[in-house]
Amino acid sequence: MYGIKADWVIERKPRVCVLEDYIGAEPRWCPGCGDHAVLTAVQRVARDLQLLPEKTVVVSGIGCSSRFPHYMKTYGFHGLHGRALPVAEGIRSRRPDLNLFVITGDGDCCAIGTSHWIHAVRYNMDLTILLLDNNIYGLTKGQTSPTTRKAERSYTHPKGSFFVPINPISVTLGVPNASFVAQTIDWNPSHLYETIRRAHEHKGTSFVRVFQRCPHYSSHVFADAQNDPSRILLMTHMKGVAVPDNVTRMFPNRMEHDPQDLDEARRIASREDVFAIGLFYWNPSAERYDKITQEGLGTPPRKKLEAIERALDHFAV
Repeated sequence: MYGIKADWVIERKPRVCVLEDYIGAEPRWCPGCGDHAVLTAVQRVARDLQLLPEKTVVVSGIGCSSRFPHYMKTYGFHGLHGRALPVAEGIRSRRPDLNLFVITGDGDCCAIGTSHWIHAVRYNMDLTILLLDNNIYGLTKGQTSPTTRKAERSYTHPKGSFFVPINPISVTLGVPNASFVAQTIDWNPSHLYETIRRAHEHKGTSFVRVFQRCPHYSSHVFADAQNDPSRILLMTHMKGVAVPDNVTRMFPNRMEHDPQDLDEARRIASREDVFAIGLFYWNPSAERYDKITQEGLGTPPRKKLEAIERALDHFAV
C-alpha cells in the first residue's frame, strides 16, 4: 500500500535475444540457394551482437535476395528495383540509433541501382550493404546480369553474353571515400559470418560482395571454387576478417594483405585466376555524411519553424 515501507525491490532482468527473435516468415527461396546461408549468418550476427529487433531495419530492392526483409523478424522495407540504398540513407539520416542492413543483388545494385551504389559508397553513411551476386537475374528466370561472365549463355543472350562483366569490388574500390570493402562466399558459414559481423561493426558504409550460388541458373559458376579450395585466395591480416585456424587451413591459397593498402587491394580485386575473399580495404577515418545529416535532430519544433521563416524571408520582395 502507498506509504508503507518495503524492504524489497523488483529487479528487471537483462533482456537477452535468442535466434528465434530474428526468424520471420519461412523463406521461399529454392533449396540449395545461397541466400539461405546469408540469412542464417545475419540472424546469428544479430543475436550475437544483441541487436534489438525493434532497433534493426533490413532494406531491400527487387530480386530473389531482396525478399530478405520478409524473413527477418525486424523492421523491414521492401522497395523498388535498385532503390534500396536511397531509402536506407534516408532512414539513417533521421535515425542514427538503428541497425541498418541493405540487401541487394547483382541486377538490383549493379544495373538499375548503379548510381545509388556509387554515391552510397561515397557518402559513407553507417550502412551494412550485402551484395548477393549470383551472376544472373534469378527472380525473372535467367537473364544476363551486369556480372554475368562473357560468353555465358542466358535467355537474353542464348549465344553467350557479349560483354566483359562488371567487377563490383574493383568499382567500389574506385569510388572516393570508400571505407570498407570485403568479399566472401556463401558455402563457408564461418567466413561468411565473420565477414558480415566485421562489416556491421565498422562505422561507415560496409560493402560486402557475397559469391552466392543459384541452383537453377548459375550453379556451375562457382562449382570449381566450391569443389577445389585452391581456387580461392584467402586474404588474412590482423586488421582483416578473423576466422578460426581450422577454417584458415581449409584454404591452401593464402596471402597476407594489409586492408589499408588501397593499391594492393585494387591489384588483388583485378585478378581473374582466383576468387579472393576477405577484407580488401578499410579506412576508418573516411568522412561520414550521416554525421552532417543528423545535425539538428533534437531541435524543438518552434526553432525549426523560426528557421523556415528566416529562410523564406530571403525571398520576400
